[in-house]
Amino acid sequence: MSVGIVLVSHSAKLAEGLAELAAQMAPDVTIVPAGGLSDGSIGTDYDEVVAATQRADSGDGVVLLYDLGSAQMTAELAVESLADPSAAIVADGPLVEGAIAAAVAAQAGRDRKAVAEAAAAAGLPEDLAPPAGDDAGTADTAEIELELHNEVGLHARPAAVLVRTLSGFDAEVTVRLGDQEADGHSVLALMSLGARQGDRIRVRARGPQASAALEKAKELVDGNFGE
Repeated sequence: MSVGIVLVSHSAKLAEGLAELAAQMAPDVTIVPAGGLSDGSIGTDYDEVVAATQRADSGDGVVLLYDLGSAQMTAELAVESLADPSAAIVADGPLVEGAIAAAVAAQAGRDRKAVAEAAAAAGLPEDLAPPAGDDAGTADTAEIELELHNEVGLHARPAAVLVRTLSGFDAEVTVRLGDQEADGHSVLALMSLGARQGDRIRVRARGPQASAALEKAKELVDGNFGE
């Protein structure tokens, strides 16, 4: 099981398209769109959001994201009406970036609080900054240079695959391209690097499982992220 995600939007097409996109990066996560009114017009439907939240909950709770102010109100009312309102969280973050970040976090097995926090933090400039206290000289720090051979480089799905995989290691990981460095646990930060086919990236890991994390990163890159 994993935390479910509900996308509350004034547009059915927007919610459905975003759910399809997020599902590409989190195939095991239940992502339910709840957009538009029952007659197909623009708006948010309270009953549909409640039903979507119930469908999305497989036992680990639900995180709801929304596009505009009134959608937030609808989402919050839907959560309050649940038999257990604590089982769902309305995340205050950008809908598109938040949905991607939340989906990847849920796929990695994070709890609903962590999934909501990932959605809320999505798109912040700080994601591109190196972690505080970075020190290449410590004994548990390792680094490797890798060349990207897959067609799309380090973009949506490959970035999500890398983040999901690295989340299983006890290590802080950063990825550098040129003078930009990104948190290896943030799919949006990795995508923002703009790493393309043929680019050489430097992956640095620090922690008890630093070497294992780098070995797995190399395996993914060499295997073109399973493409």
